[in-house]
Amino acid sequence: MRRTSVSIWIMLALLALPVSLVPAQSSAQAAERTLRLGVLGFGTVAWELETIRGHGLAEAEGLELQVREFAGKQAAAIAFQGGEVDAIVTDIVWVARQRAAGRMLRFAPFSNTVGALMVPAGSSLQDVADLKDVKIGVAGGPLDKSWLLLRALVKQRHGFDPADAASPVYGAPPLLQQQFMKGQLDALITFWHFAARLEAAGHHRLSDMDDMVVGLGGTAGTSLVGYVFREDADGSSAEAEAAFLRASRAAKHILLHDDAAWLPLRPLMRASDDAVFETLKARFRAGIPPRFGDAEIQAARKLYDLLAGAGGAQLVGQATTLDAAAFHPAARF
Repeated sequence: MRRTSVSIWIMLALLALPVSLVPAQSSAQAAERTLRLGVLGFGTVAWELETIRGHGLAEAEGLELQVREFAGKQAAAIAFQGGEVDAIVTDIVWVARQRAAGRMLRFAPFSNTVGALMVPAGSSLQDVADLKDVKIGVAGGPLDKSWLLLRALVKQRHGFDPADAASPVYGAPPLLQQQFMKGQLDALITFWHFAARLEAAGHHRLSDMDDMVVGLGGTAGTSLVGYVFREDADGSSAEAEAAFLRASRAAKHILLHDDAAWLPLRPLMRASDDAVFETLKARFRAGIPPRFGDAEIQAARKLYDLLAGAGGAQLVGQATTLDAAAFHPAARF
């Protein structure tokens, strides 16, 4: 009976403590450590996010990461613009166009891996100078960035435009991949992970976007695709964004150095055999940015100038230049 009375007095004493002594977060503080990320329901970003989840990297940063999947880039962009998510993955050209329209966004690089121009095993095509009177598949449409840079490079070096001298076929990457494998295309410009699967099957890279960029006076290994955030005037989201970018870099470090970390990702990679698995892994690793600072920002701005020159207003709209302020301050490392 005496022990029960003591317990009751202890409980009453605890309840009488000032509220300021209770170690609880306000809802506003908790929200600052939450990030809602919109991504496609497929693709290579999922590999990094699964690594973040599997290794508890967001939790280690005190961050609640909420991932929402979308069927396409446009749906993700609409959700982002409507405030349904805090960040998406897209390219720097879209960011520049939005900033030119008064919507202040900030970019942090995801990968330097780029698309490639593939030719079948045993092809007679040896150089981009050979791209006359051939059938070229172009994934992503007439404004695909690799295609625009290829056209600019060939016109500069060899005096003809593949859009006129060849027969471009535009379409979705999976469909063009099938046509290429059936021998219906002489060459194919496609996204890097599709190109990697073709490499694993014994086909060859004739060129890639890095080759084109360097040929036009730019720098290889420049990021075009990245995480995009809103530039909040009050800075309320800065802490969560910085925490996420640290978790992202930690995941990349793991994927770069730990082969075992790739084994849980194999189902997401849809690697049909070891050759595909190893090629996808190698290409992803090759695209991990080793650093990001002033030099990389200037390289990205130079690449943007090349794209603006190649694609014109159809590609960049009124955003003829890329502002250095478009890059997230926490992206530097």
